[in-house]
Amino acid sequence: MIELNKIKSGDLIQGIIPNSIIEVIGVKLHGSDVLQLTYREYNKSESRPDDVMLFKENEKELEFYISEGNNIFNSDPIHFRLVSEAYRINLAYIFDNRLAVSISMVEPLPHQLTAVYENMRPLQPLRFCLADDPGAGKTIMAGLYLKEMMLREDVKRCLICAPGSLVEQWQDEMFQKFRLPFELMTKEKYETAVTGNPLDDNNFVITRLDQMSRNEEIQRKLINSRDWDLIIVDESNGA
Repeated sequence: MIELNKIKSGDLIQGIIPNSIIEVIGVKLHGSDVLQLTYREYNKSESRPDDVMLFKENEKELEFYISEGNNIFNSDPIHFRLVSEAYRINLAYIFDNRLAVSISMVEPLPHQLTAVYENMRPLQPLRFCLADDPGAGKTIMAGLYLKEMMLREDVKRCLICAPGSLVEQWQDEMFQKFRLPFELMTKEKYETAVTGNPLDDNNFVITRLDQMSRNEEIQRKLINSRDWDLIIVDESNGA
């Protein structure tokens, strides 16, 4: 279907002459419902110009003809740029194996890059014990790995279990350095969740190890919750 007021000189149109394509030479609108169209048959050297009157009811019979080398692009260029840029960003990980480093607020040290990109990421599935010395930046390594897996859509749900004294630090670092909004589980949230299980209400959760290890009700909620793509246990030697 083509609206009459969208037809202009140079357009190729089907539906005016049966089994033929016409090239528009000139147009003249008579109000909004009538168009006087001057045309000739497309790709016929002996074709002579002719006129036809088109009415509003003819619109549904008309279609633009797109030939090779005459592609018509009528979309908003700004929208096209936005869509193409979004698609490029969505596929950026294909061309940048360390994309998480580029889009995070961290400057990782060499040993952290080695741990994440040479030791951890190649493992499928990941079963890894990160046992670096205190202060080596294990939180940054975990955040880089998580961010990298999220960019590849391999991780959509993540649970972090940490000692009570460190849960707020984990929450702050995940957001400030990686822009990952983790929900910190508290006793009140476990007890007042509308669905009965706050672990199902959030895809990125931080919970206290002491709560998980001592509270059987919380353990049941964890067992009955939806599967996690990645579970990070801090101070796992004491878990």
